[in-house]
Amino acid sequence: MTKVHFQKVDVDGFKIFYREAGPKDAPVLLLLHGFPTSSHMFRDLIPLLADKYRVVAPDLPGFGQSDMPSHKEFKYSFGALAERIERFTEVIGLKRFAVYAFDYGAPTGFRLAMRHPERITAIIPRTATPTKKG
Repeated sequence: MTKVHFQKVDVDGFKIFYREAGPKDAPVLLLLHGFPTSSHMFRDLIPLLADKYRVVAPDLPGFGQSDMPSHKEFKYSFGALAERIERFTEVIGLKRFAVYAFDYGAPTGFRLAMRHPERITAIIPRTATPTKKG
């Protein structure tokens, strides 16, 4: 099974935690989590995708192991989350990537796509919750 790396990167004075796996030269898949979770929600999915993709799953600002500044220091809005994640992608060197958009990650990812459509190779929305049969 592919090893998942756990890292923090400084994004303009703000620490963003992320999980990453897969070949550096593979197509990139950016996984954006929902509320009230973190990149931890993708812990089982990342290794399954990492043989074909470079998978990057950040903790959005204020979630998981990323910095959680006060509301006086950071405006907690989808626009601000998107700006911080946009800078995160630049800091770690993501030029083009697909976005998996789920819950809070959806308005964040869609803003990334609207601001820089040339960087987005695909948008993968989570549209339904699987159910058990029987």
